[in-house]
Amino acid sequence: MCMKRRSFLRSSFAFTGVGVLGLGDTHAGQIHSYHVHAASLMTECATRFLAALDANQRGKVTFPFDTDERMNWHFIPRERKGLPLREMTPYQKHLAGALLAAGLSQTGYIKAVTIMSLEDVLKLIENDAGEHRNPEKYYFSVFGTPSDSGTWGYRVEGHHLSQNYTVVDGTAVVGPSFFGANPAEVRQGPRKGLRTLAAEDDLGMEVIHALDEQKRKVAIVDLTAYSDILTAASRRAALQGQPSGLSASSMTAMQFDALMALMEEYARNVPDELAAGRTAQINKAGRNIYFAWSGGINRVDPHYYRVQTPDFLIELDDTQNDANHIHSVWRDFRGDFGEDLLQQHYHASHQNK
Repeated sequence: MCMKRRSFLRSSFAFTGVGVLGLGDTHAGQIHSYHVHAASLMTECATRFLAALDANQRGKVTFPFDTDERMNWHFIPRERKGLPLREMTPYQKHLAGALLAAGLSQTGYIKAVTIMSLEDVLKLIENDAGEHRNPEKYYFSVFGTPSDSGTWGYRVEGHHLSQNYTVVDGTAVVGPSFFGANPAEVRQGPRKGLRTLAAEDDLGMEVIHALDEQKRKVAIVDLTAYSDILTAASRRAALQGQPSGLSASSMTAMQFDALMALMEEYARNVPDELAAGRTAQINKAGRNIYFAWSGGINRVDPHYYRVQTPDFLIELDDTQNDANHIHSVWRDFRGDFGEDLLQQHYHASHQNK
């Protein structure tokens, strides 16, 4: 099965070309067909959503593209700017859901709406009679004017969910992309046994268990699990020092296949066009990938892992609430919030003047 997963990454890379996210040369028409499809769907969904709102609602949901609020992301339960689901009519909620779905694969969308629904589980666990655990406290924000050719973006965010999208000249990118789950496994009530992010957790476990004792010692950088993802809610992903952990260059084929399967799970959270960009990044990295672990190596133990390449970073921790509370994220070192695309756009605009 791992070999099939690895083949998917390689074949997707060959089919789409390394130019999906500006990682090489391909035919302009091929790039156009992929990028316009993703961006056009986002544009159409955002336009229909905004058109369904009244003036007061549009005032809450819309922001200038260059506002600092666009990068003011987080995954904790806090008050946010934007328009929450609880202030929408039923048909507005449907259109908001379509906008969320436009930026995710079917698998990713299922994870997102399940994460939202976990607020109802927490409401019962915590005997919350107020608004703290409201599954409709998820906020939609649109930055700039949706357009196939312009520069704009949108965010869908609430407790344990933050999906940030940027569209530049018909090219759509996602990042930061955060999914969390509390509880990681529902252990009581009618939904007992539900694990929203089971694959992210289990595939990480498969990697650490695939390593022999000597390689495992290199991969485990701390016997105590980190209390949270190290990049937290930083506006720009950054880790101090050189990559640590086990280099993929020292892995056997079986061990490397387990690592590829883990990365593929994160890549497939987004639509095919965006997943193609992620798989291109994975294949570009080759064996220049580091896998690091902290904490115990059993699912019941507090644990953390990260996958680091020159272009992107994956982090997951399951430490809080007796190792039953997951945070996971995909970050691009230069591409979050469309930073690299915006630099190219502004550079090209300057040259054309």
